[in-house]
Amino acid sequence: MPKHLVSIKDIDRSFIEEVLKLAEKMEDNPDEYSERMKKKILATIFFEPSTRTRLSFESAMLRLGGKVLGFSDPNTSSVKKGESIADTIRMAACYADVIVMRHNLEGSGRVAAEFSSVPVISGGTGVQEHPTQALLDIYTIYKEFGRLDNLTIGLLGDLRYGRTIPSLLYAFMKFNNIKVKLYSPKQLRARMTVLSDVEGKLDFEILDNLEDTISELDVLYVTRIQKERFPDEGDYERLKGAFEIDTTLMSKTKMDMILMHPLPRVGEIAYEVDDLPQARYFQQAKNGVWTRMALLEILAGEES
Repeated sequence: MPKHLVSIKDIDRSFIEEVLKLAEKMEDNPDEYSERMKKKILATIFFEPSTRTRLSFESAMLRLGGKVLGFSDPNTSSVKKGESIADTIRMAACYADVIVMRHNLEGSGRVAAEFSSVPVISGGTGVQEHPTQALLDIYTIYKEFGRLDNLTIGLLGDLRYGRTIPSLLYAFMKFNNIKVKLYSPKQLRARMTVLSDVEGKLDFEILDNLEDTISELDVLYVTRIQKERFPDEGDYERLKGAFEIDTTLMSKTKMDMILMHPLPRVGEIAYEVDDLPQARYFQQAKNGVWTRMALLEILAGEES
């Protein structure tokens, strides 16, 4: 059992399945778990903006009967005075039983885990990874199909800077016969370091045209172009609007295909698509509560 969750690479299939099974139980009978963390405190330490990750972790802890403290603007903390990540985490561990941290620097999650005396969960680390987003995405897929093997999954969008993409690829390679199709502008293809990590362990192909193969997909996962990650704003301006999922394109999919997006969306999915039976992105966001409740219970509950 891991003490921290910093990377999907640190966990195995059995741990993922444990999280999914507990999340399912919590969703089916939330009252049974409403006091599991009543003596526990969660610290949310967010150095970058967040809506879904921070609020769903806070909702998860409150639903488990626990309490929450933290900050969502580092300018209101001693980081503004020059305090290091290590010291910030040491202090948070004095006041809380579990920490969720989001930071823009790659490797910051590892630093936090090294210096924390309590479990650390990554809420996203630069462009590196977003492990809990991947887990809630997998839970969404599992709920829909009842399995995580024998699926064809398309990833569309900013595969270079979207931190969920590496976590998803690392998770998919733990299951059997998952085929992944990677669609993106050439400038936004998945990083070679990530593809090297999954080479030989995951069946994937890099494609330019979604329309030609969309009918083969069980899942289409769309990501926004990450404006805040671009070193040159001019490059972003040239690439924004490079793709959009609309009802015409969706008419070419399987009827039981599901459309996912980690949100926020910025023009990648037309609003008219929201009413289609394949749209799952709002349910996907809600699933973050159950998945994160399960993680908190497993890593920081009374029996952890």
